[in-house]
Order: sequence, then structure tokens, then C-alpha cells
Amino acid sequence: MNFELQILGTNAATPAHGRHLSAQVLTIGKESFLIDCGEGTQFRMLKFQVKKSKINHIFISHLHGDHTFGLVGLLMTYDLIGRKKPLHIYSPEDLQAIVEIQLGTTLRFPLHFHTTDSTKSTVLFENSAVTVHSIPLVHRAPCHGFLFVEKERPANIIKEKIDAYQIPHTAIPAIKKGAGYTLADGRIIPHQELTKARTAPRKFAYCSDTIYSEAIIPLIKGVDILYHEATFMHDMLLKAEKTMHTTAKQAATIAAQAKVKQLILGHFSSRYSNLEPLLAEARAVFKDSFLAEEGKKISIESS
Repeated sequence: MNFELQILGTNAATPAHGRHLSAQVLTIGKESFLIDCGEGTQFRMLKFQVKKSKINHIFISHLHGDHTFGLVGLLMTYDLIGRKKPLHIYSPEDLQAIVEIQLGTTLRFPLHFHTTDSTKSTVLFENSAVTVHSIPLVHRAPCHGFLFVEKERPANIIKEKIDAYQIPHTAIPAIKKGAGYTLADGRIIPHQELTKARTAPRKFAYCSDTIYSEAIIPLIKGVDILYHEATFMHDMLLKAEKTMHTTAKQAATIAAQAKVKQLILGHFSSRYSNLEPLLAEARAVFKDSFLAEEGKKISIESS
């Protein structure tokens, strides 16, 4: 099953230097999830050929415009192209009222708002493939990130073992779930001999606008990819603290302490036309740091 992130926008507050506002698409299996929806998200989706029809769930981190101003336009497009499937939006309080005022009309498809609590970690969504948890963040407005955790998949049975022990197909589902197999002579073949080792569930954490907060470390421990805002360089620490943002050095410190596999830096201030200094600052603390690149697809492979 594929587990793929595509970043549509990387800038903070305003578009600049060819960079656009916050939006990402995470595709797990056959379904895609939109994370934040800054101004211009539809144009980015068109440019990068994102299939809007695969999106049934939209996760909004907070209500600042650079994370929400593209939402109403996207909803209107869904209505105009005849969408019938329900669409679910998860966000802090008041987004529904804002959207309904801006729309000024009733959509022809079911639209469901789910109010989230930015003060604690909760399960926001769950299906057969993934569970989505909120990550409390500290910003000027109620704000949280999102943790996507792949469901543990059944163990894969070794085909040669099926042939060797003449295992009927009716017994395979139980073996995949952890059972052994009893032969006709009473011998029990243990589950571990019959199956390949389970692959570790894949995890992606999205941490948008926030001050430096070590409180999130237990929630994001060991994730495959951490996207963390890095609005400023560390020489702008006072500015970061005043505006309740994070520096590249601080984002890397969080990544190192959480022992994540890969850090993606994003939400860049428009003051930086060249982002390489932010990357160098982060890599001095956590070597597996990378800059968010708009349009690039990042796959998390099964391990």
C-alpha cells in the first residue's frame, strides 16, 4: 500500500519567491487527505495533477488565512463539478461559521464539520488503513498538528510454507492474524515459521505554526517523516518567540530528540529568498533534515 506525501505550498503568511501557502496531500492506499488549504491550493493541485476526487477528508491546523483562504474556492469547485460524495473537514472551532458566511449558498453535496480540541491529543479519524491523531501546538490562535499512523497490516504468509504443509486456504486468515497451524499428526507449526515479519506501521507528523515545544516529542517519537515549521533562522529567535513560531535550529532539535527518521522544514518567512542557510542550520543539529519542495512526492516505503 502506498504512503506518499506531496507538498503543495511551503511559505508563511504570503506567497513569495515562487513559494506558495501551506497545503499538503498525503495519500494512503486509495484515499488522499488534504492538510491545510492556503490561498492558491487549487492552482497547485492543478499544476501537480492532484486528483480532487480522492479527497474526502480535509484537516485544518488553525484558522489563520495562510492555512484556510483556499478552502472556500475548493468547496465551490467541488459543487460546480457535481460532487456527490460527503466531504469531512476537521478544524478548531468557528471554521464552519466562516465558511458558511463566505459561501453564501447551500452546497449540493454533504459537508460535515468536525470541531477539534487544540489543547489535547485526540483521535480525529480512523478507517481500515490509518488513524489520525491531533498534536497540540502553541500558537497565537488555537492550533494543532496531525499525526497519521498506518494500521498494522496482517502478516504475510510464506507461499512455500503453504505448499510444504499443505495448508488449506481456509486456514490462512487465522495464520495471518497470529495463529499457528496444526498438522494432521498433531504437530503445531508456529506462526513465526509460517509468516514473514510484520512491517512497522508508517507514520507522518505535520506540525504547523507553533513555538518551540518539547511537549510534542512523545507524540511524534520515531515517526518516518516530521514536517515542522521553520519560519525563521535562529538569529531571529526573539522574532520567532514574539510571533509564536519556530527557528530551523529549534525544529531540528525537536527532530533529534524525537528520533524521527527524516525532518522536512517548511512554512518559510518571505524574508528568505535563499533557503539554504536554514537547511545548513538544521543539519548542524539533525543531519537528516531537508527543505520542503513544492510538488515533490515523498514516499514512505514499508520497512
